[in-house]
Amino acid sequence: MAHLETDLIHKGSEFNESKAVVTPIYQTSTYIADEDLKQYITAASETKHPGFYHRHGNPTNSQAAAVLASLEKTEDALVLATGMAAISTAILTVVKTGDHIITQHSLYSGAMLFFKEFLSDFGVEVTYVDQKDNQAFEKAIQPNTKLIYVETPSNPNLDITDLAFIAGLGKKGQITTMVDNTFASPINQTPADFGIDIIVHSATKYLGGHSDLTAGAVCGRKSYINKVWRRSLVLGGSLSPFDSWLLLRGMKTLAMRVRQINENALELAQWLDKHPRIKKVAYVGLSSHPQYALAQKQMNGGTGMLCVELSADHDEQAYSYAQEVLNRLTIFANAASLGGVESLVVHPASMWGGHHDKDQKQTSGIYPGLIRISVGIENIEDLIKDFETALG
Repeated sequence: MAHLETDLIHKGSEFNESKAVVTPIYQTSTYIADEDLKQYITAASETKHPGFYHRHGNPTNSQAAAVLASLEKTEDALVLATGMAAISTAILTVVKTGDHIITQHSLYSGAMLFFKEFLSDFGVEVTYVDQKDNQAFEKAIQPNTKLIYVETPSNPNLDITDLAFIAGLGKKGQITTMVDNTFASPINQTPADFGIDIIVHSATKYLGGHSDLTAGAVCGRKSYINKVWRRSLVLGGSLSPFDSWLLLRGMKTLAMRVRQINENALELAQWLDKHPRIKKVAYVGLSSHPQYALAQKQMNGGTGMLCVELSADHDEQAYSYAQEVLNRLTIFANAASLGGVESLVVHPASMWGGHHDKDQKQTSGIYPGLIRISVGIENIEDLIKDFETALG
């Protein structure tokens, strides 16, 4: 077995049947049938066949999936059009009307909307617990619990979920376990090492790494991915060949990018932690993080994600100060998404304000003075200087 950095460049090369060093973009919706009718029938029904019709499969997509399965140490993977296509298709492959899901209070807002608005309309019950409390997950189990869905570190407040404990609960109760590994990336965390069944990603983020594509990924056992693929045929979230090619290109430098991002994020977090105008820094690589020991146990690096809470006397002042800081930053762009080579910031209370009521924001740790930071690969001295100026 090759090392990770080698696999990122060469895994899945069997799907490149050309002599091109860089995998071609198979920009076609359909393929000419073989003269042998039996082979054509096989192509029409075989999971992810790369030569029948694009919604079924594509050689470029197959290579990207092979790299992802290798990264996440799973038998197989499937790439889809967006992170939400991956999350929703993966979940709908597991649950049906009358089933019960356990998840956590702090989640990516798109996933939270899917749980609260979509699944409830189709008779799927969801229980929300504090992800820091292992016993809360165990107490929430019901006879009809079919899935435990977690995200760690969480978006945006960087709480950690104990993956080994969740995997143990799942195996004990024959409950499927699923984790959104987007915030960590496979470089910093491989949930399969702890026994998690299914890993999902917004590949738009660290995996793509250049803010020029949208994509999603589902990784797991081959038998499960076959079912996800069948579900995707009717839900229609196919990844375009060009975006798949961009994803392949981005993943070649994933290890290098993430390691530089980790280094930058830790140094910035340490600097912010000492600043008098910062009330709190949440970063899993800081020893001050309440779950630092757990993070060290299940993660290989701190990620490029951190959040800070600004010092303020009341909520209105916190909103105002957060807006001032975002407006003063020049290198950190105020933009949604994360995990790219460029540094970004967002104000979660504003960005998700329409999706959560006051109680939900409080429970999820989305405070008025909270700023989420996605650290890029720029020079760390410039990044610190940018915040030094912006904080005033």
